[in-house]
This record gives sequence, C-alpha cells and structure tokens, in this order.
Amino acid sequence: MARTRPNDPAAPRLAALAALLADETRASFCLALLDGRAWTAGELARSAGVAPSTASEHLGKLIGGGLLTEERQGRHRYVRLADGRTAQLIEELAAHAAPGAEKPPRTLREASLQHALARGRTCYDHLAGRLGIRITDAMTERGLLRQDTGFALTDEGLGWFGGLGVRLDTASRRPLARGCLDWTERRPHLAGVSGAALCRHVLDAGWCERVGTGRAVRATPDGLRALSRHLDIDPGHLT
Repeated sequence: MARTRPNDPAAPRLAALAALLADETRASFCLALLDGRAWTAGELARSAGVAPSTASEHLGKLIGGGLLTEERQGRHRYVRLADGRTAQLIEELAAHAAPGAEKPPRTLREASLQHALARGRTCYDHLAGRLGIRITDAMTERGLLRQDTGFALTDEGLGWFGGLGVRLDTASRRPLARGCLDWTERRPHLAGVSGAALCRHVLDAGWCERVGTGRAVRATPDGLRALSRHLDIDPGHLT
C-alpha cells in the first residue's frame, strides 16, 4: 500500500525541527547558546565534551536547519542562536520536558553548575531562574507589571524603568513585555524589550555578574542592596 503524505504541509517541517533537537549534543549546544553570546565551535565542543570534528558536524546541521547562524571574523568561526524566537522555543521546550527526566549530576562540578543555573541565569537576553522569577514577582506585586491578562508593563512600570535611567525601545517590533516559561521554576519570567533592557542594566551596573563562562549569573552585594531598595526583594531570597 502506497504511503500517503500528511495533509498538513507543516508536518514535515515540524518533524525536521524535532529531529534537529533529538540529539543530546545538539540540544546541549542550543542550551549553552541561550546566554545570548556567540561561541566558537571549539568552546561548544568542550562544553558538551565532544571532539571538534563531531561538534562541526552537529553545528552544520543546526545552521542548515535555521536554528543557528554563523559569523566569521578572520580565521575564527562563531555561532549563535538565530534570533529571540529561537531562544524562546529552546527555553520553553526545556521547560516542557518531563519533570524528573534530568540525569542526576555525576560530579561535584555538574551539581554546582545545575545549582548556579537554577539560582540565576540569562535566557538569551533576559534573566531567568530564581533571580528572574523573584524580580518578575516583585515587579508584579509593586504594580509595575501585570500578569492577569498576559504580561504588560503598567504606567508605573514605565516610570520605574525611566527612574533607573533605562530607555525602552517602544518602537521595536518585539513586545514590550512578555512571559517566558522558566524551565527550572516552571513559571513565567519577564522577557521582551523590557526584560532585555533590565538584564543589560543589572549586568552593566554591576548588580549581577556572570559565573564562569556559561550563562549562570548571580547578584553581587551591590545588586542585593539595589534590588532590595528598588523592588523590596529580600536579599536572602537571592543567595
């Protein structure tokens, strides 16, 4: 009996996308690139514990499938996630993965990394983990952000950003505020233009610092004081 083609023309594209992420090495590359920065093939190979030749093969598939883009500067080749929509897709797929399916850490280093990522991290260009959730909750409690009808900044929220000296690009095609499902907390954190602007501000102002070379971040002593002053966040909730 002849095989019939699916009625929905999107089915083959969805199957191809699923196949791209149905490999642990390629999935780990995409998760690492959620830090929003460009990585070399060698850096990704080391992070995933695979040979450079293996990394190059997998990167070729991810680039060909449109999940990653490639940039070359002289002899160096860099890759990054294609765009913010791709980052949102990766983060939300990770959040929808079955709870408890994660492999237990095999080493102290792996356990420390998991703890650091759960405490705070960047999700492409905004904050995630407990840090991102605490900030999102505090903004909602103070009336700066609404979540009852989707994510939306209030007038007070717009004024709050202005008071910090943070300029929001209201002309951007991206939503000013949107929720992004957090894969460790399984609740939405703030993303969109305002989420990206806040992430840049806390890093530039020294309120947060990166931990190691990945996407884990933590609040600094200055940041704990600033977040307490501006959002009434208990420093004990972030340490």
